[in-house]
Amino acid sequence: MRLKQTYSSREVAAMTGLTARQLQIWDASGLLAATIPPHRTPAGGYTEPPYTPLELFELLVLADLRRRGLSIPQLHTIVDALKHQFGARLFEATGGGGSVRLLTDGRDVYVRTSGGAFYNLLKSPTQPLLVIGDEGLLKEL
Repeated sequence: MRLKQTYSSREVAAMTGLTARQLQIWDASGLLAATIPPHRTPAGGYTEPPYTPLELFELLVLADLRRRGLSIPQLHTIVDALKHQFGARLFEATGGGGSVRLLTDGRDVYVRTSGGAFYNLLKSPTQPLLVIGDEGLLKEL
């Protein structure tokens, strides 16, 4: 599959299983907004916001987390904690070569830093966890 430079909202909706309305709501709420703004058409309307491949990847991850039962506020918490606490994007934390990795045990979402520290992003993203025992129960997102 060859990556395009941008994807339309319709293409993103088809690939992620999200609706166009969900994309609009997520964009308006700041969960994940397209970095390329829509532009005005000659008829006076606006184009759909185009999404980059990186944003498409992040939307696929968010859609998967949503299907696993995480709420929209929990998704906001994850994205905000990654950005503000760890200076990372969702893409970087899920395979994009960043300094943190997202992990899950099926209920909660954790981040592991390159230094080995663990944080529970849904309960206390600023408080490191003491991990004792088998870390193998955690799966990478």
